[in-house]
Amino acid sequence: MASSSPLIYLKHYIPSSQYPAITSQKLLTECSILSSSSSSGRSRRRRTITIATVSSIMLSSKQVILTPEIGHCLDLRMTVPDQSLEEAEEGLRTHVRDLVNVKELIELESWRETQKALRKSSSLLKQDIYTIIQAKPGSERSLLRKLYSELFNSVTKLDYAARSQDSALVQECYGKIIVSLNSILSRL
Repeated sequence: MASSSPLIYLKHYIPSSQYPAITSQKLLTECSILSSSSSSGRSRRRRTITIATVSSIMLSSKQVILTPEIGHCLDLRMTVPDQSLEEAEEGLRTHVRDLVNVKELIELESWRETQKALRKSSSLLKQDIYTIIQAKPGSERSLLRKLYSELFNSVTKLDYAARSQDSALVQECYGKIIVSLNSILSRL
């Protein structure tokens, strides 16, 4: 009965579909082999629970480190864009429209949804514009980078204003975003 507690623990936290190389059954087998070599029942149970706990921590930390869905805030694609210029130009129109459509959520004063939609659309738009700017000649880049900076600084200010639920500041920041979008899109 001592090995049933780790059995439940491992099957709950380590589904075999996520870790085909190291299945929960394999870990349980190793736990039972190690626990059978111990002389005392209490020591055996403690060792089995310790092995199960350490194994699940190691496997779950592997999942946290290697799963890209975990770190939504950390987007390393900005340093090395993984999209072509054509893909960026195709996505640009959609992502601009998504950013402009945040206005509906602002009017409803749905602040959490505003922040979520703003973050999603602006991160995709940011990548598109960055890729397009990098493809431009060097003489045009400095002005485009300045406009890019103004646009996404306004997006950040809008995010903070939505968090503080300041309706007037949200409207002001949204107006600046529209002006910045028009100026940068006219030059792209």
